[in-house]
Amino acid sequence: MAYLDLQNRIDLNRLAEPELFLEQHRQELVCLDEIQRLPEFFVVLRSEIDRDRRPGRFLILGSASRELIQQSSESLAGRIAYLRLTPFLRTETRHVADWQTLWVRGGFPDSLLAGDAEDSFAWRQDFIQTFLERDIPALGLSLPVPVVRRLWQMLAHYHGQTINYSKLAGAVDVSVPTLKKYLAVLEQTYMIRLLPPCEANLKKRLVSSHKVYIRDSGILHALLEIERYDQLLGHPIAGASWEGLVLEHLIAALPRWRPSFIRTGNGAEIDIVMERGDRTVVFECKFSKAPRPSRGFFELVGDLQPENAWVIAPVDEEYEYQRGVRVANLDFIGDESEG
Repeated sequence: MAYLDLQNRIDLNRLAEPELFLEQHRQELVCLDEIQRLPEFFVVLRSEIDRDRRPGRFLILGSASRELIQQSSESLAGRIAYLRLTPFLRTETRHVADWQTLWVRGGFPDSLLAGDAEDSFAWRQDFIQTFLERDIPALGLSLPVPVVRRLWQMLAHYHGQTINYSKLAGAVDVSVPTLKKYLAVLEQTYMIRLLPPCEANLKKRLVSSHKVYIRDSGILHALLEIERYDQLLGHPIAGASWEGLVLEHLIAALPRWRPSFIRTGNGAEIDIVMERGDRTVVFECKFSKAPRPSRGFFELVGDLQPENAWVIAPVDEEYEYQRGVRVANLDFIGDESEG
């Protein structure tokens, strides 16, 4: 395999004559890391792929970037498959960490595998600073670092809640259009997730705003200065943080399903609705050893009539709560994706 890290000046220079480099390594897997630093290479790549259409010749890696996505869509349409990698999931870490550690530290490798809680927390603090000061500008985006950092911290407090754009813009002291621009950057760099409301026709008044989540639980906790599991247990964000963790695992396990949430005007809610074609499965998230779904949850289950309804909680084993509703833990999500 020929591996080039395009953040490395020496590796970048090896592509000064890209046709010669590709000719030399035509029989190898060529891995190009941080490809967003050389977007003009996609034109060369297209010609090379058309010359030899064997699949799996190139592995292209890079940070999230609108420019990168546009370049690859325009130049490599029909020639590229996308795989969006998440931080570590429970199925990948059972042999190195318990679920509590994964939840507190998040799934970024250097954070999860740090020698102790202090080193993990320090790594995440450094990541946040580096992302704002170096990574965003490297994508060609000129954003005021203090404002975006304040917004990111505000979003941590809003984690799992519906967005009130006017209120949030006022808190950050920017206009609503500017706020939406900053949110788009954080979303397209996979730092936050905006979960849309379900479009079910229930003849009820439904909340139409998106919910916002910090995608990695470790980054969420770093923004809130939560270093340890016992701190998290006593923090008001614990339930919403658990919900975000479950959401990311579900979306990774069910990549072809459409995620949303549903909430009525009177407060009845289902945390996560997963849809695919005419199939619907719903999930309620409860951070409790003895979870008790609300009456509103059961009302909406009756309205939606999903094929399955689950409550995901830190329980020791799966069991039936009542007919049509089962309780399971985080490991269930990984087992389902594997099966």
